[in-house]
Amino acid sequence: MPQIEKSPPPPPTSQPAPVPPEHRAHPEEPRPERAGLAAWRRDLSASLVVFLLAVPLSLGLALATGAPLQAGLVAAVVGGIVAGLLGGAPLQVTGAATGLLVVTTDLVQRYGWRATCAITVLAGLTQLALGALRVARATLAVSPAIVHGMLAGIGATIALGQLHVVLGGRPDSSALDNAAALPAQLTHPHVAALLIGAITVAVLAGWERLPGRAGRWARVLPAPLAAVLAATAVSAGLAVPRVDLPSWRLPELPVLPEASVPALAAAVLTVTLVASMESLLSAVAVDRLAAERPGAPTGRPRLNRELCGQGVANAVSGLLGGLPVSGGAIRGSANVRAGAATRRATVLHGVWVLLCAGLLAAVLELIPLAALAALVMVVGVRMVSFAHIRHVQRHREFPVYAGTLGGVVLLGVLQGVLAGIAVAAFLALRRLTHTRITVTQEGEGYRVRVSGQLTFLAVPRLTRALAQVPAHTEVVVELCGSFMDHAAYEALQSWSAAHRAHGGWVALGGRSGRPVAEPAGAHACRPWTPWRNHHCTRPAPELAAAPESSEGQLLGGVSAFQRHTAPLVREELARLAREGQRPTQLFLTCADSRLVTSMITSSGPGDLFTVRNVGNLMPPPGSDASCDSVGAAVEYAVEVLGVGSITVCGHSGCGAMGALLHASAPDDAEPTPLGRWLRHGRPSLARMQRIGRLGRGEVALSGRPVTDDQERLALVNVLQQLDHLREHACVARRVAEGKLVLHGMYFHVGEAQAYVLDEATGRFCAVRGEAAPVGV
Repeated sequence: MPQIEKSPPPPPTSQPAPVPPEHRAHPEEPRPERAGLAAWRRDLSASLVVFLLAVPLSLGLALATGAPLQAGLVAAVVGGIVAGLLGGAPLQVTGAATGLLVVTTDLVQRYGWRATCAITVLAGLTQLALGALRVARATLAVSPAIVHGMLAGIGATIALGQLHVVLGGRPDSSALDNAAALPAQLTHPHVAALLIGAITVAVLAGWERLPGRAGRWARVLPAPLAAVLAATAVSAGLAVPRVDLPSWRLPELPVLPEASVPALAAAVLTVTLVASMESLLSAVAVDRLAAERPGAPTGRPRLNRELCGQGVANAVSGLLGGLPVSGGAIRGSANVRAGAATRRATVLHGVWVLLCAGLLAAVLELIPLAALAALVMVVGVRMVSFAHIRHVQRHREFPVYAGTLGGVVLLGVLQGVLAGIAVAAFLALRRLTHTRITVTQEGEGYRVRVSGQLTFLAVPRLTRALAQVPAHTEVVVELCGSFMDHAAYEALQSWSAAHRAHGGWVALGGRSGRPVAEPAGAHACRPWTPWRNHHCTRPAPELAAAPESSEGQLLGGVSAFQRHTAPLVREELARLAREGQRPTQLFLTCADSRLVTSMITSSGPGDLFTVRNVGNLMPPPGSDASCDSVGAAVEYAVEVLGVGSITVCGHSGCGAMGALLHASAPDDAEPTPLGRWLRHGRPSLARMQRIGRLGRGEVALSGRPVTDDQERLALVNVLQQLDHLREHACVARRVAEGKLVLHGMYFHVGEAQAYVLDEATGRFCAVRGEAAPVGV
């Protein structure tokens, strides 16, 4: 499901006196000067939030690499100003590269700091050349399992090394050496450093979980800054190492390392590869996050320009004595969630870091080094994402993930990526050649099942299997792979023609259900293509008493589910049966058969707790007993299941809205059950009538006008049902606690387009259909 921005809705307040429509500001026509001032305010606020996050993180990364501490601040300044002005992803924030921490540490220890700066300059120039050659998008072709494995390996190495600093020791250059030395370090910890580190970790872990209104106000302060402030306060009076920023002077020029050309090229290539991948993947992720925010600027990130901007920033950072830089999802997501509107937020954050380094150096020198080490250690731990592990395991690419992770930890970043690529290539070749063919007798017929890709390499096994099928029999050939090459097709078609010539019958089963000799462009069942009269929902022979009836179609569909879908979902459903349901969202929508909730939300078993009724109505508290079913479902979802969000979804062509518009029966007439239920939609009709037929100032669709009164009523109905939801005590309490958010959605059936409500403006904004990026 497209993620909806989870900002808590404003608490219900008393409604002000209605404003005549002619005196309202039309939401589609904001005054330019007000829009400009609002964007400036949002950028200024976001820049301050990112600045407060960037300062402790930059110092911590510099400490972890063994570089001068001011190198992290230089990277933040250059990344914010240079990459912010030149990059192609306006809302991405560039700074000291988290993914390059292990690489930079190794370079500093091997060649020294000035040589590391020279490698950073060369890597920046290489990025600039690659951007000019327009190869940025090719970077995104790397398998997500390799990317996540690389980041997890880097994170594990970071965490092991910084744990030694938290314990009062010094990290080794190798992850294996750090792991081997850890038992001895644990037996002789530095008590003060360990206390400071523990406080830092505790604040980082619990900051986002602070309850109540005070917690919401406290979370305005970024968790890393809060953790460093708490650790600094506790360390007052303790004799512990602290930040030491030397007075500013012109940086020494970088010098090339005393290394062979292949070693230098490998170092430059590693920095270029990791920095580029981290920046480009983060740019796509940040753009995706921004696109989900109502009213966000449109336009995809210009990846080649972003790569050029990152190259210039790395060259300048290296010349000024800064760490290698890259875009990062940590800073970028903070920038988006803080409300940034343009690239000004990124540039301003760099200006604030520059002013802080020049004017507040004495304050920064109060920070204990153990707090920065603990901060970086937590960042490293969070780079090992169990969600990513489950994701790659679900797609059968865990060996690629594990190979990359192990290679990074044992050999290095570049070697680990190459190991991951090698494992991925081996798996792809194995899947291409690993084909299983079985022949089973079913009654008087036979089923030939082919699992895997059917290529020329499997033709000998295919012909041997087909030779086992007797003549004059009915045969179903079930292809479970996604590819069949020409050689396999010719072999299958030739055997099929010969089998028919001897009085037999052959058809393709499984995914297509068509005769073997039928052209490849003929009709086949694919997800969400027209469903009526599909071959895959024809009833099985034992259910064929009424093949054209609705019962026959239903049982045929169930039979197809048992054959093809049940084996794929049985393991997941068994897990859900053991663990119970844990949905995160309640989805309240209409009973209309055209509204397929799992399709429009891309959800599966256990994801949505769905309530459907005629008109997606949510009667307010105190309604008659006929409404208890809906109220009970909401109470169960909120109180027992603990869902984090509720979405009310209306749709186009809603029959309930049409009935409300054209109702002519008097109120005292004897109502039918449908008439009694639709009474709960009358507040929506009255609301629409109050605001006038044009509905200005109340509801609007982005990108096109509201078509007619029926669509307008469907949109107003979503707003009204959200208000009814807030009147329920359990919902109001959870919303006030910040544990529940409410969303409005409208789905246009004919356009297959979903719209998400921005309650601040009453506008339903179209959800963009971009591919989900790899998280970084």
